Amino acid sequence: MATSATYRRAIRELASFLGCEPTESAVYERRLATPADEYASSLLRATGTEWLLLDDGFPAPDEGEGWQRMGELAGCASAPVLRIERVAEEALAAGERRLDELLERVRDAVTRARAGGWAALKTIAAYRSGLDVGPPDDAAAAEALARGGRRLEAKPLVDAVLHAALEANERAGPLPVQVHCGFGDEDLLLPAARPGLLGSLLERYRATPFVLLHCYPFVREAGWLAHVYANVCFDLSLTIPHVARPAEALREALELAPFSKLMYASDAARTPELYFLAARWWREALAEVLPELLATAEVEEAARAILRENALRLYGLA
Repeated sequence: MATSATYRRAIRELASFLGCEPTESAVYERRLATPADEYASSLLRATGTEWLLLDDGFPAPDEGEGWQRMGELAGCASAPVLRIERVAEEALAAGERRLDELLERVRDAVTRARAGGWAALKTIAAYRSGLDVGPPDDAAAAEALARGGRRLEAKPLVDAVLHAALEANERAGPLPVQVHCGFGDEDLLLPAARPGLLGSLLERYRATPFVLLHCYPFVREAGWLAHVYANVCFDLSLTIPHVARPAEALREALELAPFSKLMYASDAARTPELYFLAARWWREALAEVLPELLATAEVEEAARAILRENALRLYGLA
C-alpha cells in the first residue's frame, strides 16, 4: 500500500493541507499532534459536504462514531442507511431459527425505515453469496437457517432475506436501495460482485431505485445498467479515492450513462483522510473530464448534478 501511486499522491495532498513536509512521517506526526476530533473535523469540513449518508452496518458501534456524531464533526446534516444483512444477523445472534419470524423481522424493519429517518437501504449480498440473486426458496432457506451460525452467508438464506426486504420496501413506498458492486475487502469473490448479475432483480423490482456502489473494475458495466434501466443510478465511491487514475474511471462511467444517473460518494469510513481525498479528487476529475464531453455551457450543470443535485433528488433530501 505504501508504494502505490495513490498512497504517495495522498501523502502529498495531505501534507499540503496540513502544512507539513510531504513525507509519511511528517503527516503522521501532525496527525498525532492534533486532537482527534479537531483533526477529523478539519478534514471533513474541508470537503464542503452538505449531507452525510452513513451505512449503519460498518464500522461496528464500538469501533467508530455514529451517524449523528459524524454530522456534528463534518458540520453538516447526516442520516443513516439501513443495512439489510445487519438486521437479519441481529436476529441470528439472538437465536432466531424460524424462517417466517426472521423474514418478518426484516420486513418490519424495512417497512418502518422511512418513518424512522433512514435515508436508504443497503445490501452487501455481493460479500455473502454474490449478486446472482435467485428467486426465494423457502425450503432451502429454512434448512440453511436450521444449521445455525450468526453470519448470513448461505445463498438461499441471503436471497430470501433480500427478497423479503425488497418486497416490503416496494409496498411501503420504496426507499433507494444501495448495492455493493465490484471490489472491496479480501473476503469478497470479485467475479460474483459484477453489477450485470443484478438484471433479474432490477426487473423484478422496477419501482425501486437501485444505486450501484463502487463498481470497479466493472465501471463500464455499471454505466450500461444505468443507461438501460430507468431505476438504476451508480457512484464511483471507493473507486475514487483509491484508483490511481480517477479521471479515467469517470470517463468510463460517462461513456454510456447520463450524468443524471451518476452521484458523488466516497465510501470513507474510519479514516477521515479518505473523505478529504475523495472530495478533492472527484472535483479534479470532473474538472478534467466534463469539458471533454460537454459543451462549455453544460459543464457546470453536469458537475452540480453529480456532486449534489442527483443525490438530493434520489434520496429526497432537498
